[in-house]
Amino acid sequence: MSTRHQFYIGGAWVDPAEPRTLGVLDPATEETFAEISLGTAEDVDRAVAAARAAFATYAQVSVEQRLEYLQRIISGFRARLPEIARTMTREMGAPITFATQRQATVALFHFEEAARVLADYRFEEEIGAGIVRREPIGVCGLITPWNWPLNQVASKVAPALATGCTVVLKPSEIAPLSAMVLAEVIHDAGLPPGVFNLVNGDGPTVGEAIAAHPGIDMVSLTGSTGAGIRVSKLAADTVKRVALELGGKSANIILPDADLASAVVAGVHACYTNGGQNCQSPTRMLVHRSQRDEAYAAARRAVEEVRLGDPLDPATTMGPVVSQAQLDKVTGLVQSGIDEGATLVAGGPERPDGLDKGFYVRPTVFGDVTPQMRIAREEIFGPVLSILLYETEDEAVEIANDTPYGLAGFVQSKDPDRARRVANRIRAGRVYLNGAPFDRSLPFGGYKQSGNGREFGRFGFEEYLEVKAVLGYPEGMTW
Repeated sequence: MSTRHQFYIGGAWVDPAEPRTLGVLDPATEETFAEISLGTAEDVDRAVAAARAAFATYAQVSVEQRLEYLQRIISGFRARLPEIARTMTREMGAPITFATQRQATVALFHFEEAARVLADYRFEEEIGAGIVRREPIGVCGLITPWNWPLNQVASKVAPALATGCTVVLKPSEIAPLSAMVLAEVIHDAGLPPGVFNLVNGDGPTVGEAIAAHPGIDMVSLTGSTGAGIRVSKLAADTVKRVALELGGKSANIILPDADLASAVVAGVHACYTNGGQNCQSPTRMLVHRSQRDEAYAAARRAVEEVRLGDPLDPATTMGPVVSQAQLDKVTGLVQSGIDEGATLVAGGPERPDGLDKGFYVRPTVFGDVTPQMRIAREEIFGPVLSILLYETEDEAVEIANDTPYGLAGFVQSKDPDRARRVANRIRAGRVYLNGAPFDRSLPFGGYKQSGNGREFGRFGFEEYLEVKAVLGYPEGMTW
């Protein structure tokens, strides 16, 4: 069993202030395969002190030097990408093919994108009678989840380092090991001590200490809406900037003119991305009532294509969910769908055949779902799709917007202009038309209870910058 008891603080791996260990489970076997330490508020204090000491100098480092650091991180990441992918497979159950092609690779994208933005970014511009400067905000506390354990880390760490900020990172204690590999990569890249710090721990202890800490200038959280509310309240006393990427219950509107069968099949697989443990997954599929039976048949065919099994098998397309708690939550919500009268199109709450160990869930599709059912309103975070029926385009948009969330939306139509008109009416931070692919340069973030602030590309970069106006330069009134 691997033991990783130290934290990365001030440019070195150091022992925790007090010994508190936690086992890391392999969700496919339910076995403890690694052990970490859980930090305390004292560990956060040490990390913040290191980050504050480093900030004064690192904020003045040239763009060219920061680009050099990023390129070293990118090279080190690429060299260890297979190890990083396998680590994520073990710690959170993502199939190895998906972990390699998506989980690890998308995390690398964020460092590449931060370098691209940094290379051309104008930190100063003349406006009116002065100069507008954009300066690094300071020490950033970053709190990240287990479902994309390195992607979400990279989407915050990369722009923070690129802009000249220093960092205190708390990865999820459920899937912490890939972030620790990244810490090794960053160490090998030669950043000054204290620029990047990592403290493992749970949310109520380390996460809350970061959110409330007076030495932290900004906190960025990806997590549940409840966690976002708690972090916001703790951060309010020090009036620090808060960026939140929270829950979702995204709607996928399939308009009647779309190729229904292919749209449904693609929509099922999109819902099941990362085992359904994906905040922007299209978990509500909206189908015209006249196409009900055809849609259900296509959904069944899509479920039959899923290869559920050992995540270390390259042929597996869906592994387990991350934990027993997540398994219980998902199966409980599946049972609620049955109890509330939805039609079970595929799957169900029972353990999948032939998988006696591991936190496996049957890929499930419900039909005849109504907007007030729990499965239509709550973020399930598992491979469960709800199909809702509509009569008119207006009704489809109304159903899509009838949610406290607003992270993403999806529209399918053979008429791009019609799809665009519908997209404009969806209250969400991102809308994908006709299977559009992921784009790392476009902003990602939510409306409503899905959060505030944006990640990715230039928009994510600017979250880590303050704006300063310098008046009277080069010429102007003096006092």
